[in-house]
Amino acid sequence: MFIIRWVLGRIILFFNFIFSPSSPKRELSVQNDIDEKTQILSLYQLPACPFCVKVRRDIKRNGLNIELRNINGKNDYREELIREGGKRSVPCLKIADENGQFQWLYESNDIISYLQKFAH
Repeated sequence: MFIIRWVLGRIILFFNFIFSPSSPKRELSVQNDIDEKTQILSLYQLPACPFCVKVRRDIKRNGLNIELRNINGKNDYREELIREGGKRSVPCLKIADENGQFQWLYESNDIISYLQKFAH
């Protein structure tokens, strides 16, 4: 099963690379304003996860700069996601508010819908 998932993951990454969407061209002041608003966001993800690819493609298509946190590897992102988000499921968008509280948004379609307010 591992081999099948690995091969499928590489195929997904290959086609994502080939057919990567382009970011919109904006005035620098508009892009800086969007970047400032998206500083409160972090996306917990896996590189070859098809749902994570879907969200990352939408992020790029809308020209959003959001910190990507790969939960594999030598980092604490997986433990943070489980401890604070409640489960090890990706993609997951961590949203900080002005009071230092966090909201954890799961499901790729919900994340994409939430990000639409930053794209315009």
